[in-house]
Amino acid sequence: MRIHLTSVFVDDQAEAEHFYTEVLGFVKKHDVPVGEKDRWLTVVSPDEADGTELLLEPAGHPAVRTYRDALVGDGIPLAQFAVDDVTAEYERLRDLGVRFTQEPLEMGPVTTAVFDDTCGNLIQIATEPQ
Repeated sequence: MRIHLTSVFVDDQAEAEHFYTEVLGFVKKHDVPVGEKDRWLTVVSPDEADGTELLLEPAGHPAVRTYRDALVGDGIPLAQFAVDDVTAEYERLRDLGVRFTQEPLEMGPVTTAVFDDTCGNLIQIATEPQ
């Protein structure tokens, strides 16, 4: 069993596409119209074109806002992305205007940081020791 697809709920798919591709550096994999305004919009790591896809899923379901607000209110990231160097990625993203809610923090053998994805979610980046 492998993880093939996971998702984050986003308020605006066009804004999410811009943030996840132009700022974070993911690559658009699928962009298929679904209904009148929604899309099946996925991105992947540029290093793993056939790897796990991240669906930028419309946050239209009524339970989404309550769920995401509770997570954000408690400072809990919705997802975690692996990076080679948290501090370097933190500096790169900060220089692009990304707002962090947690600066790089060493927690034993792992270093993490948390940012606001501008789409309603907190995302954690993490580096594990080599």
